[in-house]
Order: sequence, then structure tokens, then C-alpha cells
Amino acid sequence: MKFKRISVDTSKSVFTLHGIDEQDERTLRRDLRRSQFEAFFAKLAPTEVAMEACGGSHHWARRLASFGHQIRLIPPQYVKPFVKRGKNDRNDAEAISEAASRPAMRTVPVKSAEQQSQMMVPRVRELLVRPRTQQVNALRGHAAEFGIVAPKGIARVDTLLAMVASNPQLPPEAREMLQFLGRQIARQDEELAAINAKLKKLHKANAVSQLLEAVPGIGALSAITLTLAVDPAQFKSGRHLAAWLGLTPKERSTGGKHQTGGISRAGNERLRQLLVVGAMAVVRHASQGSKSASPWLLKLLERRPSRKLVAVALANKMARIVWAMMTSGEEYRRQPINP
Repeated sequence: MKFKRISVDTSKSVFTLHGIDEQDERTLRRDLRRSQFEAFFAKLAPTEVAMEACGGSHHWARRLASFGHQIRLIPPQYVKPFVKRGKNDRNDAEAISEAASRPAMRTVPVKSAEQQSQMMVPRVRELLVRPRTQQVNALRGHAAEFGIVAPKGIARVDTLLAMVASNPQLPPEAREMLQFLGRQIARQDEELAAINAKLKKLHKANAVSQLLEAVPGIGALSAITLTLAVDPAQFKSGRHLAAWLGLTPKERSTGGKHQTGGISRAGNERLRQLLVVGAMAVVRHASQGSKSASPWLLKLLERRPSRKLVAVALANKMARIVWAMMTSGEEYRRQPINP
């Protein structure tokens, strides 16, 4: 049987298929176990296969593409409006088919296994940073309960532990638990150092990442993460990239009246965080004669005293600069500061 499109709702063990013919009539509705999935598509003539861009979808997209099928990965948020009342696997598969039928529907490019493996490095690093931060905060909090206080910062942990070891009035159980937290933090530091070395190696081997590092507010970590996560060909302009990152205002327009709200925050949260944190660092050190401060930024700081607001605006501009550099391959051109 020939299909116009087959949509697949993937799950942990059972995949639901929804197929339509050239007249958009449903001709297939079937559940397949994971072990049956590849064998089913290997027997079919090349056809369009639509799936949600979620966990595991890139793997299946690569496998089905090897059979000659045309794969379309659709963001889940674009599929949700097409789900009918009564959510279930079959309705979800039908909603994917409806979304894929729209000519203007945006899709996600299928990532290679190498791209996915490289993108795991910054993600795993982020997972390690969170518990280390929790452990450092716990160490500081528990030590403060016994009057032991040290300056803030990861670099001050050794100072705090030295104060714990030298305090004769500290109960033995408290000293033992605080030193245990210290050992856990040291272990996390060793693991993070190994991952940071891996990221540095990836950064040095990537010409685009080294190009982006020249932008004020973008370091090696931000540069390699942007390079691995962003495909500039998927965006028509720098503004489209900024909107994808959630750095553009929400629209509340109606009746011909144009109204905007705060930034949408709809998109890749990690990339948005990296750009905003980098922008905050630039804003914090911005002053007349600063190498990282452009005339545009200095004028914006004069008009808008809120540094957080200015940082978000700068992050938006950084996203546009990143898209322009990735698209053209040109180096960053620093805007001269007028004397």
C-alpha cells in the first residue's frame, strides 16, 4: 500500500502510526512494538514520515532515512494545537499528521550521531554544576549555624574547610559532615575539570566557535554551545534566532493596536541563559572608554537605568550578531567608541 504520509507518535515501548493516502483519507492506524518498528518501515516504499522532535526521534529519523524515507521532525509545541479532545496516542499521531500537512509548518533538522554526542558534553556539564552549587550552599549554610562564615565563591571553599578543621569548639559530628561535603565538592571539581577540558578541546577544533568567542560576553563555553546547538540555515534572520531563543517581546496586539510585553522566554533555556549572563558581565563593566562597551550600549544605559533590562536587550543583539557571523563567516567587527 502506498501512503502520502505516515505520522508516528513515539513512546517508550509502543509506537502509534497514522497513515493517509493522496486524498488525505486515513488508511492506516496501527500500534507497533519497538522491535517491530524498523522491520515495518523497511518493507515500505519511500514515503514521508512525520514525528515530534523529542527524545529518541533523531535516532529513529536516521534509521528511517536509511530506508529512503523522507523525515520531518516537528516541534511538540507546534503539534499541540492540533490535538483533539481526549488526548491519547492515536489522537497524538493524527495531530502530528495534521501539523505536517501545513505548508508553512517549521521542522527541526535531523542531527547526526556525532552532533548529538558533542552536544551531550555541555549538557552533562550543566548537570554536574547544579549539585556542586547545592553542596557548596549546604556547606556554607551548615557551617554558618556554628558561626563559621567565609566569603562567597567556589574559590573560598578551601578557606571555609580550613576554618572548620581548625575550630576546636565544633562538635565531632558536625565536623565530620562538613568535611564529607568538602570531599564531595572536591570530587565534583575533578569531574568538572575533565569535562571543561573536553569542551576546550571541542572549542579549539571548531573554527566557528573560535570566531564567536571574539564577541564581548561570549566565552569558550557559550561559543561552543551555540555552535553545536544552532543551525543558522534554519533562521531567515538574526531576529528569528533571537525569537527562537525567547529574547523577543511577547505580542499582545489586537484590533490594529500594537502591544508588546516582556520577553517570551520560549525556546532553548540554556542558550538564553548563557547569552543573558554574558550580557550582564558586559553591562556590569560598561563605562566610557571600556573596550567591551559600544556607543549603543552606553546610550541605552543612559536611557534605561535597569541593568537587567539592558542586559536582555544586549543578549538579543548578541544573538543577531551570532547569526550574522555564523551565516557569513566574517569576524566580529568592534564598533568604535567616539571620543
